[in-house]
Amino acid sequence: MRRLRSGALLLTMACGARAGDWSAPVEVRHDEEVAVAYRARVDGPWLVVRATLGPGWHTFAMDNKRRSDEKLAGKKALSVDKPTEITAVAGLEFAGGWHQSPPKDFSHPELRWFSWGFEREAVFAVKLRRPPDTMGRLEIRGQACTDTVCKNIDVSLAVPAGGGAATEINVKDLVPVR
Repeated sequence: MRRLRSGALLLTMACGARAGDWSAPVEVRHDEEVAVAYRARVDGPWLVVRATLGPGWHTFAMDNKRRSDEKLAGKKALSVDKPTEITAVAGLEFAGGWHQSPPKDFSHPELRWFSWGFEREAVFAVKLRRPPDTMGRLEIRGQACTDTVCKNIDVSLAVPAGGGAATEINVKDLVPVR
């Protein structure tokens, strides 16, 4: 019985040690509808940014331009969608490169248009040098589009301090940004 209680106590302690809380969402709207909303948190040693896209909207990979340039192999593109850019402007220090959800190929090679991105949801993560003691701030730039309209993204997002040692993100589900 004592062994069972010890195991239950460890399980309870593990569940109580959770990553930092999500920030309030920052929405990018077109008319009355949400094109994309961003939230962020510190998750163990990681900064995680989650983009939730409105119905019919998509946004683009952080390495969209590089992927496009590789496919074009020196040829001129007819159009290039703006990649997602996330920069720290206060209280956060990145330690290494970004990771992102595996992007979907939106390309139309017959039009010399190469693009990769996300529908419904995207996750971006980067390791931090250390969890922030105070609230951090990010700037997010990019583009969200439907089949008929594109909306430029230029928002600022507050990131709550802390994060603890627990990690809920599975970085193995993400791919390194090239």
